[in-house]
Amino acid sequence: MSLADKVLAVNNDLPIRTDAPVHSGKVRSVYWLTKEDSARLIKEKGYDVQEGAELAVMVISDRISAFECIWTGEGGMKGVPGKGAALNAISNHWFKLFRENGLADSHILDIPHPLVWVVQKAKPVMIEAICRQYITGSMWRAYAKGEREFCGIQIAEGLQKDQKLPELLITPSTKGILSGIPGVPEVDDVNVTRDDIVNNHEAFRFKSKGDVDRYEQLLKEGFNLISDALAEIDQVFVDTKFEFGYVTDADGNEKLIYMDEVGTPDSSRIWDGPSYRDGKVVENSKEVFRQELLNYFPDADILVNKDRMEERYALARDNELPAALIQKVSDTYVGIAEKIIGKKLVQSDNPKAEIIEVLRNDFGLID
Repeated sequence: MSLADKVLAVNNDLPIRTDAPVHSGKVRSVYWLTKEDSARLIKEKGYDVQEGAELAVMVISDRISAFECIWTGEGGMKGVPGKGAALNAISNHWFKLFRENGLADSHILDIPHPLVWVVQKAKPVMIEAICRQYITGSMWRAYAKGEREFCGIQIAEGLQKDQKLPELLITPSTKGILSGIPGVPEVDDVNVTRDDIVNNHEAFRFKSKGDVDRYEQLLKEGFNLISDALAEIDQVFVDTKFEFGYVTDADGNEKLIYMDEVGTPDSSRIWDGPSYRDGKVVENSKEVFRQELLNYFPDADILVNKDRMEERYALARDNELPAALIQKVSDTYVGIAEKIIGKKLVQSDNPKAEIIEVLRNDFGLID
């Protein structure tokens, strides 16, 4: 079996019983279970969810996206070996740590396979909550051009690129297009201030103003927990994105939970500690892939200029990346996952067949 066979590139064609269209994102596909299957699993597995809750099977792929495109490698490589398993393993690790430390639950109810989650439907808060501990990336580029206010927060003068910030910075942006919020444009992913959120908490789908404080608390506690754990393995937690939502437990209590993924190389920047102390940034995140792409293509402007999207899509569609580049990205993802979880990453020889077997035999979701 070739390495390409071990990559799960297509994850929206599994024969999982569902009445709804499969929802496919850039990396994950979501299969909403039938009412009957949701009710049966809640009863059989004893999940702590409200009776009648909607459940889904979420299958991660090994696809890799960057600059809003999906990229492939030579030799039929439609993804990065080990990437999906690495992302799930890292998220699972942090979610478990959050629970053990009394922070909050996640949307995950079960982990049938390294590439699969059984999740409950949550009502998402319409915020991508970005936490920054160092000034780098887009924030540094804006700062270097003279910007000193970020999401309503004034930043000190005299900061250097990649420097640690005086305090943890929360720079939220909208998740989806929100209307009717004074001063906030009706476009996806636009920066907002804390006042915007507090004064329009219902538009952002918070149940109360107090829950804005709760989300900030969970954000800071989650960030600090991951940051401290990464420091123990000499890695630097630079910045990350959190997402939140509401679910109702078996006793009818509505609660704010962590959603999506947390602390992964796709949603965060992680730097190698020893290299950073030597004055050099070595990325253990998707930033490695972005930089490789910028270096690989002669006209890097195509990748960053939104006025050239058609050219960018064509670039991704018509170019298979060198195997060595894909392998470097695989090594980054698997390497940081194994550091974080403290053991060898479980990878599949035939992921699709394994997923079908476990969902048929242990969950009764495949005929």
